[in-house]
Amino acid sequence: MSSKPISVLITGANRGLGLEMVKQMVETQGPLTPVSVLFACCRDPGGPRAEGLQALAKKHPDIIKIMCMDAADPKSIKQAAQQVASVVGKSGLNIIINNAAIAIRSPFFESTPEEMQNCFNINAIGPMVITQEFISLLRAAAKDSGTPGMSCRKAAVINISTIASSNGLANETYNKWRVLPYRVSKAAMNMMSVCASVELQKDEILCMMLHPGWVRTDLGGPEGELDTHESVEGMFRVMNSLTEKHCGALLNWKGETVPW
Repeated sequence: MSSKPISVLITGANRGLGLEMVKQMVETQGPLTPVSVLFACCRDPGGPRAEGLQALAKKHPDIIKIMCMDAADPKSIKQAAQQVASVVGKSGLNIIINNAAIAIRSPFFESTPEEMQNCFNINAIGPMVITQEFISLLRAAAKDSGTPGMSCRKAAVINISTIASSNGLANETYNKWRVLPYRVSKAAMNMMSVCASVELQKDEILCMMLHPGWVRTDLGGPEGELDTHESVEGMFRVMNSLTEKHCGALLNWKGETVPW
């Protein structure tokens, strides 16, 4: 029996991991397909950095809805939530993947308050506000599913994290990635995600974090160990296997627990 199509929202969907997520959801028979509607969000959907996303949307106009959303702008997030609600209606929204992020490459003694604030706005505060603004749509999807338990096919918030956010691994990873604002903001996002997961459990909405691996993207750099296809393929397999026991967990793209 085929699975019921799901609705998905992805932030930072114009390049890197976000663009690959969109591509695999609409062009492959993956673990999270079929998709009824995919809201591909980015700050400048009409700009040159979104040309790949625009091309995908032209190929799949019935599925991909490109939307303007700035993760650092609460007004933009609220407007996007209203637009999504007008499309999905009472069926709600099944999955939010908070993928948009910024990495400022500053070590400890070179980091500034402004750099820290910029990273916090996008990497930690953004996912919090997005979850708050879209909560009614997630609740509607959970209720509409009619199935017990928690899963990504029911209702879920997946926050893309990083091994660089791990306190437990900082001593061995810091000299490799001396990116203080990014690390600290992602560690804050982890705590926000755990707190959100506790709040969301009563509505049977799953919330957890995923480390995509060190990926060759604009953010990860050219020396990454994985390409975007490998990373996203792995993360989607993990997402499809998630249950209520994974609430608040930080897993990598292979499904392994990351200490944080």
